[in-house]
Formats: sequence, structure tokens, C-alpha cells
Amino acid sequence: MGETPTAPAGAVVLGLPFEGRWLVQNSPARRVPSHGTDLMGVRYAIDFVGVDDRHRTAPVHDWRTALVTEPPERFVAFGRPVLAPVGGVVVRVHDGEPDHEARRSPLALVPYALTQGARLRRGPAGLAGNFVTVVADGAYVTLAHLQRGSLQVGVGDTVVAGQALGRCGNSGNSTQPHVHVQVNDGVEVAAARALPLAFRGYVEWRRGEAAPRQHRVGVPGEGAVVEPLPRRP
Repeated sequence: MGETPTAPAGAVVLGLPFEGRWLVQNSPARRVPSHGTDLMGVRYAIDFVGVDDRHRTAPVHDWRTALVTEPPERFVAFGRPVLAPVGGVVVRVHDGEPDHEARRSPLALVPYALTQGARLRRGPAGLAGNFVTVVADGAYVTLAHLQRGSLQVGVGDTVVAGQALGRCGNSGNSTQPHVHVQVNDGVEVAAARALPLAFRGYVEWRRGEAAPRQHRVGVPGEGAVVEPLPRRP
């Protein structure tokens, strides 16, 4: 397994917030701002979509996939545990947002795009859905789009890296179940400055490469599939 260090200078280094394999989307290794905007502190944010051993986000592909919405339960990521990527203190928790239907069909994505403005006006909850923010050494780490009712921590709780926070959902601004990770220098993302991030200890399958790469620390590439290395006791 080869290794190419890709962590930016000054990055906040995290553990991957899950087990198993996940597809990387909106990676800051590809572009900054990673999501095409600096709003809500997402300049260096990254998304992970759960996949199976064949790197599929869902084992089912039928007429609904091509034409309409799909239930979130058919996606690999939905309900997977989301883990604390760093030890720290929980400073913000939001729950109660619904897990809405997923959308892979272009026909279903068009009307969804027209509702972006309404979600933005609702602020962090409208975009992030159900989320948890953990602070460690002045870095505020937010994990978003969690499953409604799955959150296992509250404000003021101390957590350790690898501890379960909740489960992956499809709440907020999400077209299919995934985990969104961002780091800021304050708890209010609308006003806080985004901080670059990187991850430690993972294997990466890149597009067009037969052999995976192992990284001590880095930023996963766009379209790659990643899996954490076994956690040390």
C-alpha cells in the first residue's frame, strides 16, 4: 500500500467518524470551498456516503431510482453508527428534523433544488438537519444529517474519540443518507471561521487504481472510498 501525504498545514486532525467503507464527496482535496460556498462555515467541509463491499451506496436500483424519490432505508449508510472523531465536550445538539426521501433521479432533484432557499432561511437546522458539535482545543467539530431520534449525547457531555454519537440519517439538506463533517473556530457556524481538516489512519481506494493506499494522515480524494484502520486500544 502506497502513501501520499495530503494534509494541509495547520489542519485539525480527526479520526474518521465511522467504521466500514464510505464514499468521499465534496472533498476539500478537490476544491476550496469544498461545497462551492463559504456560507455556514462549510469552506473545508467533507461528506461521506456509506457503501457496501462492492462500493455501492444502495444495493437496489429500480424504476424509483430513475424517476422518483426513494426511501432512505434502502441506502447502505442509513442507520450506521456515527462516532466522535475527537475527544472533547459536546457544546451543541439538535434533534427532531425528519429523515426525508432520498433522491438519485434528476427528475426528483429539480424540485428539491427549488427548496434550497427555504432551508437556508431556517439556518443551521434547515441545512444540517440533526447534528452534534464537539469542541476540542478550540476546534468545533460538527457532524450533520444524523438520523432523527438517534442522538446519544447531550450538551455538556464529555466524549472520547470513537464513542457513538448517533446514527447516519437523511435530515436537512441531504439528497441521500450521508455524514457531513466540518470544523470551525466557534459554535455559531453562521459567524465562525472554517478551519481545514484532515484524518488519521485510513485506507483509501482511489478511482482507477487497483491497489488501495494507506495513510497515516491526509485528506481523502474526491470519489475515493475510505475505511478506517483498526483503532488502537
